[in-house]
Amino acid sequence: MTTLLQTPPSRVADDELQPVRRLSGGRRVLGYLTLGVAAVVVLLPFYWMVMSSLKSNNDVFTVPVQWIATDPVWSNYLDIWSKSDMTTWLGNTVLLSAVVTLLQVFTGSFAAYGFAKVRFPGRDVLFLAYIGTLAVPWQSYMVPQFVMMSKLQLTDTLWAIVALQAFGALGVFLMKQFYETVPDELIDAARIDGMSEYGIYRRIMLPLSVPALASLTLITLVTTWNDYLGPLLYLRSPDLWTIQLGLKSFINQYNAEYALIMTGSVLSVLPILVIFLAGQRYFVEGIATTGLKG
Repeated sequence: MTTLLQTPPSRVADDELQPVRRLSGGRRVLGYLTLGVAAVVVLLPFYWMVMSSLKSNNDVFTVPVQWIATDPVWSNYLDIWSKSDMTTWLGNTVLLSAVVTLLQVFTGSFAAYGFAKVRFPGRDVLFLAYIGTLAVPWQSYMVPQFVMMSKLQLTDTLWAIVALQAFGALGVFLMKQFYETVPDELIDAARIDGMSEYGIYRRIMLPLSVPALASLTLITLVTTWNDYLGPLLYLRSPDLWTIQLGLKSFINQYNAEYALIMTGSVLSVLPILVIFLAGQRYFVEGIATTGLKG
C-alpha cells in the first residue's frame, strides 16, 4: 500500500496499460500477417499468369512449377497481335466501358439526388422497389429482355449493351448513401437563394461527391470490362466482340498455345489494373464515406 501511494499516478497507469498495449500490438502483428498471407494467396495466380506469358508453350505447365521465367519470351506480346484481332476487341471493350460508365455515373448520381434530397409522395417505396431489383438475378429475366431488344432491332449492336447497362440500382444506392451525409441545411440554403434543383445537383452535390463518384466509376468500369454473358448474348459479329469474347474464341482456335493465351489474359487485365491502382485512394475513401450518416 505504501509503495502504491509513493508511486506517481501516471506511473501506475502506465504499468496497468502496458499488458493491454502488448496485447494490442500482438493483435496488430497477427492482423498484418493474416493480411499478408491473404494478399499472397490472391496475387499468386496473377503472378503465375504474368510469368507464364513470358514462357514458351512447353514451359507453362512444367513439374515442378517454374515460378520465374529464366529466359523471357517477349515475342509473345508481339505474336498475340498478329494471331488475333486484339485491337478490335480492346477497342470495343474500351468504348463500351467508357460509355456505360459515363451513363451509369450520371443516371445513378442524378436519381440518387432525387431519392436523398427531394421530397415527393412514394419516394421511399419507390426507392425500396428499385433497390429490390438487386436481389433478382439477371438470368431470370434475360430472355424477356432479349426478346424486347430483338423487337427494337438492337441485337448484334453495341447499343444493346449500352441500353441495358445505362441504369444501375447499385449506383443509385451507393450515391444515395453518400448524399445523405450532406447536411439538409446546405440544400435548403441554396433553395432559399433561388437555386434550382438541377443547379444544386450540378454546383453543390457533384463537387462534394468526388470520392463516391470515383468509387462508382471504378465499380462500373470493372463490371463492364469483365462482362461476358451480356456480349455473348447480343454481339454475334466478330467485329463487335469485346476482349472477353475475343479471348474465348482465341482459346478455341489456339487451345494448345498456352503462353499466348496467358499473354492475352495479361493484356485484358492490365488496363483495368492500372486504372484501379490509379483511383484506389478515391475508391477506399468513397466506400468509407458512403457508410457514414451525417
